[in-house]
Amino acid sequence: MAGTLCLSGATFYKAGANVSATIKNDTFAVAMINQAEGFLNAISKYDWVANYASLNAITKLILEEACSNLSAIYAIQYDMSGFTTRIEAEDMINILWARFNQCAKILENQDYVKSIGV
Repeated sequence: MAGTLCLSGATFYKAGANVSATIKNDTFAVAMINQAEGFLNAISKYDWVANYASLNAITKLILEEACSNLSAIYAIQYDMSGFTTRIEAEDMINILWARFNQCAKILENQDYVKSIGV
């Protein structure tokens, strides 16, 4: 299943082998990705989804990383029982959250948005 900014495969790859099988349902995947896309649009004050076709390749990769990181966090937190320990799941969330924040800072930067011509 896919959103505009990322595929569910990227989400579940980042969520890891122990992520709940229940959350891999297409309905859940689309909901997680759509929420991540909405959040990215809100924090950057730009509708990346509506303007996706006009974006350059690098920006698309940053958006894919940010969206898949955030939606992977949602997938992990849905049910942590499959992970070896809760700390393992929390460590994965913390790593994904840190990288999501790095991507978000780029996307929030209006100078960057202007520099790519959007």
